[in-house]
Amino acid sequence: VQLVESGGGPVQAGGSLKLSCAAPGSIFNSCGMGWVRQAPGKERELVSSISFDGTTNYADSVKGRFTISQDNAKNMLYLQMNSLKTEDTAVYFCAVDCVTGRPRPEYESTYWGQGTQVTVSS
Repeated sequence: VQLVESGGGPVQAGGSLKLSCAAPGSIFNSCGMGWVRQAPGKERELVSSISFDGTTNYADSVKGRFTISQDNAKNMLYLQMNSLKTEDTAVYFCAVDCVTGRPRPEYESTYWGQGTQVTVSS
């Protein structure tokens, strides 16, 4: 499964970024997708996920600030990030899991993209 992220970059605290992930169209109706991030020196953590039926989940740290969405017609997954904080600085990975339907850092069945760097400065 090829996943290609884009949209990362530097931003000041309080600002916004929108991440995009291009994925094969076949997975959108049968697999769970999500975003995982990894900060320097830390393990990967799930930020948000969306199941094939559209159910969304968010980490407590991003609830109310981040929004996950997908456009099946364009084969794209998005993560709108608002009110960014310095602690949001990390590499953000697009993830998909067609076995469990729930991408997780610890699952062997989860596939990853190459990641896109988000750097939030104060």
